[in-house]
Amino acid sequence: MHARTRDLEIASSAFGDDNLRWQAVVDRDARADGHFWYSVKSTGVYCRPSCAARLARRENVAFHASPKAAETAGFRPCKRCEPDQPPRAERHAELVARAYRRLDSAEDTPDLAALAAEVGMSPWHFHRLFKRVTGVTPRAYAAAQRAKRVRVELPRADSVTAALYDAGFNSNGRFYDSAPSTLGMQPAKFRAGGRGETIRFALGECSLGAILVAATARGICTLELGDDPAALLAEFERRFHAAELVGGDAEFERWVARVVGLVERPGDGLDLPLDLRGTTFQARVWRALTQIPAGQTASYADVAAAIGAPKSMRAVARACASNPVAIAIPCHRVVRHDGGLSGYRGGVERKRALLEREGHA
Repeated sequence: MHARTRDLEIASSAFGDDNLRWQAVVDRDARADGHFWYSVKSTGVYCRPSCAARLARRENVAFHASPKAAETAGFRPCKRCEPDQPPRAERHAELVARAYRRLDSAEDTPDLAALAAEVGMSPWHFHRLFKRVTGVTPRAYAAAQRAKRVRVELPRADSVTAALYDAGFNSNGRFYDSAPSTLGMQPAKFRAGGRGETIRFALGECSLGAILVAATARGICTLELGDDPAALLAEFERRFHAAELVGGDAEFERWVARVVGLVERPGDGLDLPLDLRGTTFQARVWRALTQIPAGQTASYADVAAAIGAPKSMRAVARACASNPVAIAIPCHRVVRHDGGLSGYRGGVERKRALLEREGHA
């Protein structure tokens, strides 16, 4: 075996010796990218461990701690894996982030071809990349951004028409067709803080503290747990400051009793209608959460993979945090990759209690 380059110590314990590094090269292990680079004496180039080029002979391979070290040793960067550039995943994420910013700031939503041209890709490749990184298509993301803008514009605009055009809808028909799923109610009612909407609610105590349950005519829209009943009520009233908030009748009290029963036996599930209001991506995440069996957990990465967006762990975490109906949509079953508990709106101790009640050790 020839003398290998050892000008800098490679600090990763996962790839801390040459045998482990060589195995990563053989496996084309992308997890090793950024931990070391390797050069090939017979070709004069250096590569990332994940490079898809033909595998070199072991005796021709040396390892380096950085691109600079490889170039100092006389090797040039591989044109295939571009080891002197940021990792491909980072470059792709930045391209998608540029598209995000363009969609967020555009008065008129650009079409797919225009977006792709701005980041230097073909429309097909860009569409595929955007969906792989974010979990949604550019069109679905643009629709979600319009929905977000219209929620902001409606309360302060002179009219519904002015708000919808300011938000990027180019016709009344498109907006009103999407209003029930976008807002959960008709736009005029949303603009007025829920004016004209009747929302039944109940505030009380359960074994995990304060609980607030609320429902529109379509189903339960809020199910929150917390320490302070007054804080739960204040946030609920802020969201629907002009709606008609009424105490529950006998039928609603039966709904509340079933919800309280769910707190005690979260593994039983809830067979009541839900009125969920979220983006396309949030809806996909919430649907995936309902597929996690009681007594089991999944990581944010597991959920991201289940919805076909393996790179979207942070977006999955945000969707879990935005879940308006705790326990019914079991975001308490999502944990960190190491099994640790975090990121629950009702608090980590409530998350632990719910899992224990489902029989999870």
